[in-house]
Amino acid sequence: MSNQKEAITTDIEAYLKAHEQKDMLRFLTCGSVDDGKSTLIGRLLYDSQMVLDDQLASVKRESQKYGTTGEAIDLALLVDGLQSEREQGITIDVAYRFFATEHRKYIIADTPGHEQYTRNMVTGASTADVAIILIDARKGILTQTRRHSYIVNLLGIEHVIVAINKMDLVDFSQEVFEQIKASYGLLAQELGIPHTYTIPLSALTGDNVVERTPHLGWYKGEPLLSLLDGLKVERSPHAESFRLPVQYVNRPNLDFRGFCGTVASGEVKVGDTITVLPSGKSTHIKEILNAGEVSQVASKKMAVTVTTTDEVDISRGDMLVHTNTLPRVSNMLKVMLVWMDEVAMEVGRTYDIKCASSLIAGVVEHINYRIDINTYEREQTEQLQLNDIASARLRLTRPIAVDAYRQNRQTGSFILIDRLTNNTVGAGMIVDVAKRESDRTITPPRTYSASEVALNAYIRSHFPEWGCKAI
Repeated sequence: MSNQKEAITTDIEAYLKAHEQKDMLRFLTCGSVDDGKSTLIGRLLYDSQMVLDDQLASVKRESQKYGTTGEAIDLALLVDGLQSEREQGITIDVAYRFFATEHRKYIIADTPGHEQYTRNMVTGASTADVAIILIDARKGILTQTRRHSYIVNLLGIEHVIVAINKMDLVDFSQEVFEQIKASYGLLAQELGIPHTYTIPLSALTGDNVVERTPHLGWYKGEPLLSLLDGLKVERSPHAESFRLPVQYVNRPNLDFRGFCGTVASGEVKVGDTITVLPSGKSTHIKEILNAGEVSQVASKKMAVTVTTTDEVDISRGDMLVHTNTLPRVSNMLKVMLVWMDEVAMEVGRTYDIKCASSLIAGVVEHINYRIDINTYEREQTEQLQLNDIASARLRLTRPIAVDAYRQNRQTGSFILIDRLTNNTVGAGMIVDVAKRESDRTITPPRTYSASEVALNAYIRSHFPEWGCKAI
């Protein structure tokens, strides 16, 4: 690590060039209150020597001011930046930090453990590849541990590292570790989490975070940072289907009309056949502009402007896709909802739904069931309270192009916005897409013979009290 820090301070351009092609891994820390999430991230940053001198000096002053760790440095202050967080010793908002090793680059999301701030945890988990769920070795699995585990699995995070923290407070007991490991193994099996890794550590003292220590000699696995460096996270091949939500139509003059947006997934080349959804019109890519430069290809996460060979009506909220990999277009969605507002959700109330670049009105037509977070059983309900997780049916005012969340995170997720307060009140994942109402089978009108029409006219004119309708 010292070589890495020296390279940063002496030749930053060479360092950036050497690390340009490194794989990027996003992970979050979550779990119950005071399980040591911020301290763990602070320890990772400190032990990997990714803390600047002025930052370290500031944290030392703040540690003495608040006195949460005695004479030692409170590494949690490297992450907890809000004044209220430092005063209370808790995490309230999501904090993002970057660091790198010789093998990988990382973006960390430190999420709050308080039930009141579960919505912030959902925000941090929405972009993560790996979740580190911390468990206090003294307390074991708590309600918030179960809630965060469910949300992590719901959001499609397949790799979960169970970090049993504060092992120093239980005398580094192997028996305590094995008991918690077995309990969480049952929970993971119940949820169907594909890959779990359990590791004992002490974020405060640094045991088994970056290096092994004699205190945990009975543990034969890798320390946390080595596990992260070697973790193979395979992206789903479904996510490679080309999706470009249109965010803006660029019309600077009569000779140019381009469609701007960030590629959500996959890639597109000049000449490719694309379809505009929801209209279903097809055309070809004529030109791709990236930061003002002409390019032959646009790939995931690139902000580009594209032009088409035909004059096709394309507006903000439309989606450009490859013609051979079409998503579903519908106004009826089966979704999983996480309710984030103090005000209960009402069935039938109109909300604004933001999905990719589309903003459209819709209603929660029916709640299929709510999850009891303690037992994971399904309960019947007519409304959702703060932090409730439920399956529901969502009806939009018009059809939009979407994917199932398991296939594409970017085009399979959405948020609900209160139309009066403009607050984000819920987040959702699309489970399934029904046929839009206009696609449903419509019974053709009946044809009538001339004699039937004449008889109907006679009855209406001579016996109006019968209420006979015209045919």
